[in-house]
Amino acid sequence: MSGAPPPRHEPEVPGPASDPDPDRDPDRDPGLQPERTRLAWRRTTLAGAVAAVLGAKTALHGGASAVSVTAGALACLLWLGVLFLAHRRIAAVASSNRPPALAPPHAAAVALCTVAIAVCGAVLIVA
Repeated sequence: MSGAPPPRHEPEVPGPASDPDPDRDPDRDPGLQPERTRLAWRRTTLAGAVAAVLGAKTALHGGASAVSVTAGALACLLWLGVLFLAHRRIAAVASSNRPPALAPPHAAAVALCTVAIAVCGAVLIVA
């Protein structure tokens, strides 16, 4: 037996010559990234659902005023807007190996809906 270590075999690194899909982005994991994005959007819509239900419960608890019912209904409608945008984004991520970036108007719409839901919640607390 010699004192030399056995030769090591390096794993083949995918490159232009060995990659069967040349359009694939080598830095993107096609399996996990869309799954993480889908789960993040689902958590967002679940949190919105909880906020909308609590808002509706607050609006109807202890004598419903017109302001509290309006704020609760508006919070529910805003949650439906977030749900719609989240569903579109999940579908876009799932349908392509390289999904497009979230459009700035869609990102702004989700952010505005989120802020508006928070404002509705503040109105429900004060009213």
